[in-house]
This record gives sequence, C-alpha cells and structure tokens, in this order.
Amino acid sequence: MNSIIIPTPLRKFTGGAGLFESAADSVKGLLDDLVSAHEGLRPHLFDNDGDLRSFIRVYVGDEDIHELDGTATRLTPGTEVSIIPAIAGGIS
Repeated sequence: MNSIIIPTPLRKFTGGAGLFESAADSVKGLLDDLVSAHEGLRPHLFDNDGDLRSFIRVYVGDEDIHELDGTATRLTPGTEVSIIPAIAGGIS
C-alpha cells in the first residue's frame, strides 16, 4: 500500500483524516483513488480539465513530482506521498 498525507486545510473534505492509503502504483492513480473516496477534494486538487491545479505541489518522498514524471510518477509499495498547497501571505 502507498499513502498520501492530507494537509490540514484539506482534511475538512476527508472527514478529518490526515492519511489515505491505496494500492495504486502511480501518483495519478493514488490521487484518483483519493478523490473517488473523498469527492469534495476534487475541485481543490484538479481544475475543470482534470489537471492538477498549479498551486498544488505533490511530493514523492522529498521530491516534487514536477522534477520526476509528473502524475505519471510510478510508486513502489510503501511510498509516502504528500500534498502541499501553496500558502499566500506576507507583507506587500
């Protein structure tokens, strides 16, 4: 099984769950399983074309999937994936 860590701001769409597990063997499969189980997450992770939103970063271990094969990145059993939403703020 592979796991995906749900960031605190998105846990309201997972019933408070901070971790989701799936046997998916790619980042896309894992994300698809996640949004199938928690439909409320879909608009927060994907745009209308089904592409990952630009302000969402996904990491496999410590590596951004944009530095790997994107959502096609393959997973081996026991891989931990993290969703990192962009945080805006600061002084302008």
